[in-house]
Amino acid sequence: MKKITVNDLSVEEKLRLICAKGFWYTEDFGGKLPSVCVSDGPVGVRAERIDEKGEKYTAPSVAYPSIQLLANTWSRECVKEMAGRLAEDCIEQNVDILLAPGVNIKRHPLNGRNFEYFSEDPYLAGTLAEEYIRGLQENGVGACVKHFCCNNLEYNRFNQSSEVDERTLRELYYKPFEIACWAKPLSAMCSYNRINGTYASEYKKGFDVLRGELGFNGTVYSDWDSVRDRSKAAKAGIDIEFPFNKNNYERLAADYAAGVLSEKELDACAARVLDLCYRCEEMRKRRKAISSVNERIQTAKHIAEEGMVMLKNDGILPLKKGTRVAVSGCYARPSQGMVSGGGSSQVVWRGNGFDLTALLEERLGVAATYENMYSYDSVIGHGEFGSNPEIGLRNASLADVQVVCVGTGAPLEFESTDRKSMRLPEVQERAILDLAEVNPNIIVAVFAGAAIDMSAWIGCVSAVIYAGFCGECGGEALADILTGIVNPSGKLSETFPVSLDKVPAANGYIDTRVTRYTEGLDVGYRYFDRHSEDVLFPFGYGLSYSVFEYRNLELKPYEGGVTVSYEIANTSPMRGKEVSQIYVREVAPAVYRPYKELKEYAKDDIKAGESVKVQKKLPLTNFSHWSAAKDRWEITDGVYEILIGASSSDVRLRKKLLIEQGRIEWIKDYE
Repeated sequence: MKKITVNDLSVEEKLRLICAKGFWYTEDFGGKLPSVCVSDGPVGVRAERIDEKGEKYTAPSVAYPSIQLLANTWSRECVKEMAGRLAEDCIEQNVDILLAPGVNIKRHPLNGRNFEYFSEDPYLAGTLAEEYIRGLQENGVGACVKHFCCNNLEYNRFNQSSEVDERTLRELYYKPFEIACWAKPLSAMCSYNRINGTYASEYKKGFDVLRGELGFNGTVYSDWDSVRDRSKAAKAGIDIEFPFNKNNYERLAADYAAGVLSEKELDACAARVLDLCYRCEEMRKRRKAISSVNERIQTAKHIAEEGMVMLKNDGILPLKKGTRVAVSGCYARPSQGMVSGGGSSQVVWRGNGFDLTALLEERLGVAATYENMYSYDSVIGHGEFGSNPEIGLRNASLADVQVVCVGTGAPLEFESTDRKSMRLPEVQERAILDLAEVNPNIIVAVFAGAAIDMSAWIGCVSAVIYAGFCGECGGEALADILTGIVNPSGKLSETFPVSLDKVPAANGYIDTRVTRYTEGLDVGYRYFDRHSEDVLFPFGYGLSYSVFEYRNLELKPYEGGVTVSYEIANTSPMRGKEVSQIYVREVAPAVYRPYKELKEYAKDDIKAGESVKVQKKLPLTNFSHWSAAKDRWEITDGVYEILIGASSSDVRLRKKLLIEQGRIEWIKDYE
């Protein structure tokens, strides 16, 4: 097929090209151009198809853990591996672009789509998204980084204006997109909301930054039905409107005829759509043989193992052979929507889910009991499909240990609306408290996509595993962690506050039209570093069955930055993986700065009694802030500190250095 340029297209063809074809495809003019198929993600392919009867259905897909749980792995390798498997799912369904990853910052704990996003921290979100994009595109499937930008709540998302100052935009909300662009994503997607009064689909200032400064060189889509005025959107930089909208197209054609949209502006959008078509065609040629479904399922299990976080353990875990366990809670035998969020990211499982009771019986070698106790947020009577809390309490009183499975799931966390509360449904909290009374040896497994307020019951339980939205193989991963077959190594990619009222974003100004980001840079640990009493579990926190010791921090300047190296020793008898975090702090800043900021991290597998040396390079740009006075990034002369932590609140090592005129002048030990 001869490559076509914008000069080969009529005006009508160019206008049609930038308005998509139907819901999931670009216009191909009957085979004149390669057609591009896009599909929802990010944790499985949600490919809509039509059967032989002409009826729509969603093709089954491997259900991987959510992006939130993937981020809790803190593993670039895990992210790239999962994205590679997702690419294979796309290839199987003839999908060219997966509409993922989402890199929006977790500003507010109640955001209904937090389970789709990586982190409250822009560096962690950006670097994991970078690997996700590489994993897709190296396997022949394009990525779409989204949602640009400031889509941090679902409340009135089609109209709400996110009111954000320029410095906060640059340091928090643009930054993950900038880092993601290092992987050269084929496409990006705008958000629904307005940014400082301008609809995201018409946000020319932002798109100019995205393309001109952040390094994006791909095609920009509208989110579905986010375009109000197709001409304004095209002039701003939206190359394709999804889905095809007849009214918008007719108005676009009239605007072009009237000179509202220039030929140059139309050609710019059309050229980028053509580029996408041919880039996807070229990528199809590079696609490799895909793995088996079973191999993809094993990847889903591996990600769940790496991303589940042990939040509390009074010594009850791991469970020993022969331990009699009582299991309760409907999440122990979940239906599809119970361990995933709802909306465009929800997929139809290939498998049938899991039965945690049976999985524990296999591993412990002794029979276990099970009682439903509740269904989501209600007790619906007893019987085969009902709940009987009385039986659950009796089972718990007779067992050595009880495992209670609680959570939220698609009915409570989904696209287009926000959670009503950070707390679990009342029946679940009541069940935990009642069960703890009859047997204090209680382990709580939490299946949720965002931070949970545990204040009502955290003091009554012996252990907590944050299982997250773990996908269809999460039960096996959880059973292996509970019994010590797998040593937990996940750490939180977001802060768990004591309660919602401790979060500055939850106390900021909001009405039916406007959300003011009054907290500025103080999002997540950047705020809680100065308010540690309001934290239940800090950013970067997670327990292990191993014990790790940090030592021998060294800093060595190089031209353009500093090399940071340190050792981590596993002083326990069990092999384990440790996530270490490198933060930078300006000691006496002339402008407001958060106490510290994450700039690097590592996840290392360390054998019992052995140690590893971690070495990372920090370019001098990691010491900069956005100067509102000069409209540029600036490195202030002064003293900085490098802090090495096992979490944001557990700093193990630190050293100071002096920067003057863009050079590191000296380094000294912390005194």
